[in-house]
Amino acid sequence: MLVVTALEDLTADRVIEVLNAREVPVVRVDPADIGPGLRFGFTLGTGRTRWSGPLRTTAREAEVAEVAAVYWRRPGPYTATFGHLPQQARDFSVAEARHGLGGVLGGLHGARYVNYPSAVARADFKPAQLRQFADLGLRIPPTLITNDLEKAREFAASHEHIVYKTFRGLPPGENGRAGAIWAQRIDPRTLDETVAVTAHLFQAEIPKTGDVRVTVIGHRVFAQMISAPRGDLDWRRGDWDRLVHSPVVVPVPIRDALQNYLTAFDLVFGCFDFALTGPGDDPENWWAIECNPNGQWGWLPDAPAIAEAFADILSTEESRPHDHALGR
Repeated sequence: MLVVTALEDLTADRVIEVLNAREVPVVRVDPADIGPGLRFGFTLGTGRTRWSGPLRTTAREAEVAEVAAVYWRRPGPYTATFGHLPQQARDFSVAEARHGLGGVLGGLHGARYVNYPSAVARADFKPAQLRQFADLGLRIPPTLITNDLEKAREFAASHEHIVYKTFRGLPPGENGRAGAIWAQRIDPRTLDETVAVTAHLFQAEIPKTGDVRVTVIGHRVFAQMISAPRGDLDWRRGDWDRLVHSPVVVPVPIRDALQNYLTAFDLVFGCFDFALTGPGDDPENWWAIECNPNGQWGWLPDAPAIAEAFADILSTEESRPHDHALGR
């Protein structure tokens, strides 16, 4: 079993802990450690139809031809490894590592992936997510993607309140530290020509009564209502230790739509965010916001059960709905 992730990853730690308890052989590896701390020698040909050879970390070793499953979590960036090199050499080394080492680890023949990195990349675009939600009949907030000031003003004028969201997280600054731009209500009077600089995502604000995080692994569904003490528009911006969680039952039509969503993107797992506008037993009150195809769940109250579900789907032949996405 391979767990592909960076050194500090509570979410991956939980899965590895369960696999260790089940005595499943696990090798944790971060491709960004390429160099003295990570060596490999993969061969193909002369009668071999799959890549074979050792993958060695400072503590463990795996024969890649024997890898049965891969939990592709969040490996570190190759750019950090080669940051000391001149730009051309750095860019070259990053590309070679990604296409060489990453190319082998991301497509091991016969291995079960949760999830395939290529599937995660395809499912990571919010416009594609929103379109798929709409195709499946899920309710989504009215949305505008634009760099046109007049379009933005027209959209704001047609809704009582609008919200701005980023497509991606804020990249690290010159000091190497990452930041965040949370979902925020926009005063239409502040919209100006800077809208033209890049793409912007505006949505009509939903009069929500709560937020729900739905974690889906295969056919298993875990859902928690999340409430922020201050009633923040974006619950992620506050102290996560003060968030209030309570289990919620996902209506059958919503569950079915989420299974179809995973199938559409060749995913086995996803973290879905919903806004509720009323009682959770009515599917009409569920508004789809986004899906993180590689989301975090380690802080949730049902994290132990989620970790067991991950271990089940990685280490057994238990129901796996998307065999074609699992290298079979």
